[in-house]
Amino acid sequence: MAGLRVRAGHIHRESRRQTHKHGQRVLSIKSEDKLLLQQREKEKPLTKTADILMAGTVCITTIILIFGVGSQALDLLKATSVLGDPPSTPKVHCWCSSYPNVTFCSWPEPLPSHPTQYIATYSERDSNSDPKTCHLVPPGSSSSLTTEPPSSLSEQLWHCHLPNLKLLTEYILNITAVHSGGSSFHLTSFMLEDIVKPDPPVDVRVSPLTTKNLLVEWSPPPTWTSTDIFPLKYQLLYQWEIRGRPKFINLGPFEKTKAELRGLIPGRTYQFQVCAKEMLGLGQCSDWSSPIKITIPTTKL
Repeated sequence: MAGLRVRAGHIHRESRRQTHKHGQRVLSIKSEDKLLLQQREKEKPLTKTADILMAGTVCITTIILIFGVGSQALDLLKATSVLGDPPSTPKVHCWCSSYPNVTFCSWPEPLPSHPTQYIATYSERDSNSDPKTCHLVPPGSSSSLTTEPPSSLSEQLWHCHLPNLKLLTEYILNITAVHSGGSSFHLTSFMLEDIVKPDPPVDVRVSPLTTKNLLVEWSPPPTWTSTDIFPLKYQLLYQWEIRGRPKFINLGPFEKTKAELRGLIPGRTYQFQVCAKEMLGLGQCSDWSSPIKITIPTTKL
């Protein structure tokens, strides 16, 4: 279905379409084109509201709604352009690196064009209280609050710190980008328990016990500050090569911060990494720790 709306200072033509992709239902609404308006002007006189339309001013709005199948999760993306191109819609990623106290959302800094400002707010979905403002941390900041999620080396990230979120509560986050060409926003909902992702374990150590046995030890991520109340469990990944072909074994979960490996091959080089996950299985495992390599000795220690 399509229609034309004319308001003072704005021209809108709307069209709707629905598609299905990767288990998500996407509804997009787009407005365009001055040519259609000119044709309609010949067919029907404009209303008094349209008579005060500013010459040459066109407002183009694009809205995309993304619903997660089988959940209440909602993503809403919108871009509005007054003159030229609007700022790119922020691609927002949220995670809780220390349940339940430390939650961040991040999005990439757009390519240099127009200076872009951000407004970041969040609120409880089922509450009538006013939205709260996120603490924004710009790219390159030395703030000790941030922990970087995975990203390309060339990607500069903005961060939004959301303190003191409630357990088992759904939140709505609104990130709005504004510059001289218009505005765009990303609206998303989440529950804290769904976005738990610890930082990787640190200080991974490997000690040979015999010519076939190793002891692997590690420390919890220092940013996970409530291990006594919300303990972690761990996965251990070790890899090697046979005639140039990679092999790997993923062991765990381990509740302790060490594991003994037996039956390894003397003279072979192994690589070890560890990831951490909340003990009850909330969210997802951390990224893998930095790899540690060791060659099994061929003589007795």
